[in-house]
Amino acid sequence: MKSCFFIGHRDAPDSLTGKLDEAIERHIAEFGVRAFAVGNYGKFDRMSQRALLRAKKRHPDIFIQMAIPYHPALVRVGLPEGFDGVYFPEGQENVPRRAAIPRLNRALVNESDFLIAYVRFVSGGAYRVLEYAERREKRGLLRVTLLRE
Repeated sequence: MKSCFFIGHRDAPDSLTGKLDEAIERHIAEFGVRAFAVGNYGKFDRMSQRALLRAKKRHPDIFIQMAIPYHPALVRVGLPEGFDGVYFPEGQENVPRRAAIPRLNRALVNESDFLIAYVRFVSGGAYRVLEYAERREKRGLLRVTLLRE
């Protein structure tokens, strides 16, 4: 099953809503993506969650997971209605807390076929993930869609 992950800055503008909807629809209709993973830290993640839930109304067969960096026994996460489960990579419970989110993001980039990203600054965690994903894209391992304002 083809899969897609989302990465973006925590202060993403509301103007991305339509572009997110379009990108998700394209990934479903043109690329055959059926599995999506999205985080829960910041505005871009929340916007992506809402866009995925809108897409699920049109495509009830898609599978949506909440990507979580910390073991569910340590940090309780409320799964939004419409989500199908959580993604917590094997071995993640052994990662120091300060490295948990970067390691989760790298694991998702490694396991996904597609990445939808909103990155406008050349620093920070989202930028580092995008750089890593673009290196994988050059090797034909991933396809990146970069959203612009």
